[in-house]
Amino acid sequence: MSDLNKKVAIVTGARRGMGRTHALALASAGAKVVVADISQEDCELVVREIKENGGEALAVKCDVSKKEEVEKMVKSAVDKWGRVDILINNAGIVEFKSFIELTEEDWSKTMDVNLKGYFLCAQAAAKEMIKQKSGVIVNVASVAMGQQGVGMPGIVHYCASKGGIAAMTEALATELAPYNIRVNAVAPGAIETPMMESAKKDPKILEATLSRIPMRRFGKPEEVSSLVLFLASDSSSYMTGSTVVIDGGWLSA
Repeated sequence: MSDLNKKVAIVTGARRGMGRTHALALASAGAKVVVADISQEDCELVVREIKENGGEALAVKCDVSKKEEVEKMVKSAVDKWGRVDILINNAGIVEFKSFIELTEEDWSKTMDVNLKGYFLCAQAAAKEMIKQKSGVIVNVASVAMGQQGVGMPGIVHYCASKGGIAAMTEALATELAPYNIRVNAVAPGAIETPMMESAKKDPKILEATLSRIPMRRFGKPEEVSSLVLFLASDSSSYMTGSTVVIDGGWLSA
């Protein structure tokens, strides 16, 4: 289903959590993977894991909120493998803070990484994809994206950024379709990642979260990676502009 042999993929936020499993999944399907994140050392560990499993990968230190670093990241892929076929926009941050206490700096920091970073990475990658008249961009949103999703207290800035990602996905899909570039998003619910550690440690928060999920468990990063792999492959060749929810039934309850 997901043969990505000879494809070149970039995964941001790939040093841990879902980003790491996305990178491993793409490599296992045959893609050459740029493992990008803010820690070169951590990225190298993921690259080593990929290479030990017979794959090809390159570690690149990148702060997605900085245009020059994003452009360097994309150039690294082109310099090494000659093209960019897949971008997984995954890098993101979240900090729990009440709306009243939220500072302008808190807001800007979250938007810079979660929304501006996605724009910068998509733009840089799309410039290469347009040249080859093909490509796939997968943006990682969240059930905390408003509209059909969930408005969550304590992370207003995060919710706003994820809602922006869903909207941007639809707009990019429309604009890039003539170049044979598909753009979709995944919207995970509660997934077992480092971001969710604090929630899992507090029994009240844990029970409150699980009570909303019909499947009564957190998702695994690998389960989201399977969806990402599908969207990155030709198996989803007639899909663009979609945001696909993967949440254990949270939004259906």
